[in-house]
Amino acid sequence: MGNTKRHFDTNYGAPLYQEKLGWPWWLWAFALFLTGSISLAVWAAISPMATIIISVIQFLLLILASIKTKLIITVTKGWLLVGPAAIERAYLKNFSPLAFTELAKTRGVDGDPAAFLQLRFWVNSAIKIELRDPKDETPYWLISTNRANDLAKLLNTH
Repeated sequence: MGNTKRHFDTNYGAPLYQEKLGWPWWLWAFALFLTGSISLAVWAAISPMATIIISVIQFLLLILASIKTKLIITVTKGWLLVGPAAIERAYLKNFSPLAFTELAKTRGVDGDPAAFLQLRFWVNSAIKIELRDPKDETPYWLISTNRANDLAKLLNTH
């Protein structure tokens, strides 16, 4: 599956394409509502000081969660970098943009357990990239992206 522990000191070349998938506003609103509910319960049951401490801890954990779940997709002349993984573009073939219904099938009943997945539930489209590395048992990569058609077009042309 290529280099699964990407080294950030390695020079992969200049990005031809880059996409960052962070939390949308509605996910932040939902998470803040949940943490606010917990803080309110702590305030009612214990004390205002405990509420402040719990609220700060929850907010810091939300920030950490949003940083850890951000997905960065980068395409350079010779590499595809997705989250922690990197693979040479020479090993890639058949780039299929997937809309929501196709994505639901591919990640569900039609999915292959050996596939490499970088999915984010808040993104409704993805791209399926098949591999042609005989040494790699990974059949394809399934990657969440808001710009599946643009990414497929770029990977097909370069």
